[in-house]
Amino acid sequence: MGKSRIVYMGTPEFAVTVLTELIRHGENIVGVITAPDKAAGRGRKISQSAVKKYADMQGIKTLQPTNLKEASFLDELAALNADLQIVVAFRMLPKIVWDMPQLGTFNLHASLLPQYRGAAPINWAIINGEIETGVTTFFLNHEIDKGAIIMQEKVAIEPNMNAGALHDLLANIGSKLVTKTCDAIASNTANIIPQDHINHLDLAEAPKIFKQDCRIDWNENTETIFNFIRGLSPYPGSWTIFETESKKRLSCKIFDCTSLNMEHNKRPGTIVTDNNQTLKVACKNGYVVLKELQLEGKKRMKVSDFLRGSRISNEWKSI
Repeated sequence: MGKSRIVYMGTPEFAVTVLTELIRHGENIVGVITAPDKAAGRGRKISQSAVKKYADMQGIKTLQPTNLKEASFLDELAALNADLQIVVAFRMLPKIVWDMPQLGTFNLHASLLPQYRGAAPINWAIINGEIETGVTTFFLNHEIDKGAIIMQEKVAIEPNMNAGALHDLLANIGSKLVTKTCDAIASNTANIIPQDHINHLDLAEAPKIFKQDCRIDWNENTETIFNFIRGLSPYPGSWTIFETESKKRLSCKIFDCTSLNMEHNKRPGTIVTDNNQTLKVACKNGYVVLKELQLEGKKRMKVSDFLRGSRISNEWKSI
């Protein structure tokens, strides 16, 4: 019997890593489903998804539906005659799509389900100070991230790891888990575990993160703020407002920091700097020492470079 006919669904770079491994593994990818091209940037140039660009280079047929229930798309998908569908960082599928192939449709999720169901599991695991996460393959059903688990692999979260580094690690480990899952499904040796058979106490969620969710609260303690900043770095990026002595407000993203626990009598948000190498912000139980930032409209830079070009008085604060 030949390799299963696989349709792959995904959009961002994370999904490219997995698709690359599937091809390297010799899987028979008969089609790719990805997001439609869209205008992006100031020039409104047409931009293709990372998966579309990669699929084109590999000569794989690509479909880019705007409506997953549209009859013309469903006809094209059915014509691909897939035995199995794989979804990685795509969008919610209607039943008529995920139920189409005889072997089902499975998803790769960047957490140890049932923990961190939702759109941003990598960010939330770090924001919440977890020391372990992982990847899960599971069959899709009518509930988001609640289908039966096929395979999982655990990953340690290092103390200073940010969301970008964890993303890359999970993409590499997840890509190999996907190929193992394909092998298990093809050989009918997968050990399927319904999620309702797993202890569901104290489940953390991973909802989509919006800009307003990324503002730093300097009234929190150093550990909470440190985890918050690295959990949103490099994307979507935590941010704060620097207020100058003249009350001018400057929006600033923070990408890297360290924490310094110590007693002080300064109000949270107070900025302390030597105007040379060090820029730190007071919080509940110490300081958060900023290492890398980006003022709105400027390039991302090291704090030392920022201080060389900006004279900060003791009356500046972060709000």
